[in-house]
Amino acid sequence: MKWLILSGLFAALALLLVQMARAGEVPKVGEAAPDFNLPDQDGKPHRLQDYAGKWLVLYFYPKDDTPGCTEEACAFRDDLHKLTALGAQVVGVSVDDSESHAEFAKKYHLPFPLLADKSAEVAAGYGALRNLGLFKIARRYTFLIDPQGKVAKVYLKVETSRHSTEIIEDLKLLTGKGK
Repeated sequence: MKWLILSGLFAALALLLVQMARAGEVPKVGEAAPDFNLPDQDGKPHRLQDYAGKWLVLYFYPKDDTPGCTEEACAFRDDLHKLTALGAQVVGVSVDDSESHAEFAKKYHLPFPLLADKSAEVAAGYGALRNLGLFKIARRYTFLIDPQGKVAKVYLKVETSRHSTEIIEDLKLLTGKGK
């Protein structure tokens, strides 16, 4: 009897460890993108299915109003017309709150949603969470999600100054709307 209880506890612990490890994995190309339900800078909720039928550029970034994050966000802002012409929507995600996002969006005239992942669950689900002990930040990862909700491309090494251009080129190839 004791052996049965111990083996049951061991199995439960093993399952928990597997789930925890999987929660930090980056989704692979071809897999369904993890769902999310997060408020934007205005408090409006956004879910993955809100973008069904469109390409989605879901980019995670560490912190509002920091140099690299500002450069990346402003490049997406400046290239937004090119991205929307290719059928894509842009959505940023960090663990900052909606108020911080509102200030950041207003200061730099960012015309796309910035989602507040205060619990860091969505960043963890995309393998984009960096846990630094006392605080957590999102890694600078981007996921290009196709109109069916599957991961089409994963960007783990992002150069903020040219990232939006890189995504535009990839979208042209993926949509057949290249030169």
